[in-house]
Amino acid sequence: MKIVSLSSNFFSVSIWTLASRILGFVRDILMAAFLGTGPLAEAFLVAFSLPNMFRRFFAEGALNMAFVPLFSKKLDVDTEDAHSFASETFVILGTGLLILTILAQICMPVLVFSMASGFYGDGRFDQAIDLGRITFPYILFISLAALISGILNASGKFKTAAAAPIILNIVLILSMISADFLKLEISLALAIAVPISGVLQLFLVYRSARKIGFELKFRLPKLTPDIKKLMMIAFPAALAGGVVQINLLVGRQIASGTEGAIAWLSYADRLYQLPLGVVGIAVGIVLLPDLSRRLISDDLVGAQNAFNKSTEFALNLTIPASLALILIPIEIITTLFERGEFNAYDTKQTAIALAIYGIGLPAFVLQKVLQPIYFAREDTKTPFRFALIAMVLNALIAIGLEPKIGFISAAIATSTAGWSMLLLLWFGTRKFKGALKFDSNFYKKILTIIIASAIMGICILLSKESFKFYFIDPNMKYFGLIYLTSIGLTSYFFSRYVLNFLFFK
Repeated sequence: MKIVSLSSNFFSVSIWTLASRILGFVRDILMAAFLGTGPLAEAFLVAFSLPNMFRRFFAEGALNMAFVPLFSKKLDVDTEDAHSFASETFVILGTGLLILTILAQICMPVLVFSMASGFYGDGRFDQAIDLGRITFPYILFISLAALISGILNASGKFKTAAAAPIILNIVLILSMISADFLKLEISLALAIAVPISGVLQLFLVYRSARKIGFELKFRLPKLTPDIKKLMMIAFPAALAGGVVQINLLVGRQIASGTEGAIAWLSYADRLYQLPLGVVGIAVGIVLLPDLSRRLISDDLVGAQNAFNKSTEFALNLTIPASLALILIPIEIITTLFERGEFNAYDTKQTAIALAIYGIGLPAFVLQKVLQPIYFAREDTKTPFRFALIAMVLNALIAIGLEPKIGFISAAIATSTAGWSMLLLLWFGTRKFKGALKFDSNFYKKILTIIIASAIMGICILLSKESFKFYFIDPNMKYFGLIYLTSIGLTSYFFSRYVLNFLFFK
């Protein structure tokens, strides 16, 4: 069994993900400045969400959660057989996505209506249809890239797969700058840039996969026994991914009735996705193939240690990040987005959503730790059942609260459903043996994280008032956020150092 270093790979994937998310912030800052929260911004955001919705449905949900464990197990036995299986999967996936892309071009008005019925009857609807037809082919390229990234991750080659998403943000940033310089329509430039970035990402990961021996062999799609097994496992995962997307659809439908709300939720979503991506996704990517190998070899002790280390790593960064999003959302949004077409009212609305997403952040991250426990055992049905329960809860809260509190009900529903899903996943693991027992030091470590985060929160609150004047001056707000961030990081890590010395000396 090939053993990989969890800590080093967590760090490697996290660094590349962090770089991608920082560039994503630059992208969003430019988008907020150029487009604000107006009709063109909302039309593009809906158009861009269409291929991303199906990407999460196929690539990140059904495909990788089912493919990576099967491929990892084959890789430990016969490399050639594993690569042949991967090539077969590539052809099947590519064929299916090509058909989907063609159908989407025909049915784009229906897709846009399903995403944002509030657009119907105004200019945003037609704009979203036009932009959606341009962006949708992205699903074909990015899903195939995700498959090859799964091959790289299972082979212990995490860096290229983690770095590939940077391309999307670079291409989108360049498209906006170029369009502004040439006086072209920025929303159209963004839409064209999306599929171009997909092609470039696919090229990058395929080139890396070839270096480890993977050669794509084009053939007619064929339902081999391995492909049939993959589909059997993938189908519940796909349904679970579909449930998650229904939650997002409910949120967008509610938001589409309020002008600007889709943009507010989207910008807030981008911010809480930073720690989620840097920590949660990194843990999920590294943990799944490692657990698959350990479980197939009956290494329950190793699986338990991997789970403990993953959970500690996740909470070490997630809890303080969550607290920061809750305590200083106004300061974060003001600094990052409030310029150009993005005004103070947009800041206030986005900050409310961000604080609520911050409450749900630990749940979203810990889901990424618990789900591989199921997927490594080829159990995709249980997470699907849990996702259905969370979906019903999400819809009830979002729709039920919307008449009283408006679009913000979507954010409340998302965070509540996130915590519910986490609890269900946790209780569901009781049927597994050996992989979910915390060692004697784990609880002490978690306690130090909570205490250190509380100290950090107090320091931020005390400093927030002192630095208030920084956020009034547009030229000084960057320094204000840097100061608050520095105080938070220093107080947290110093407190953790002292507490670790006291508890673990």
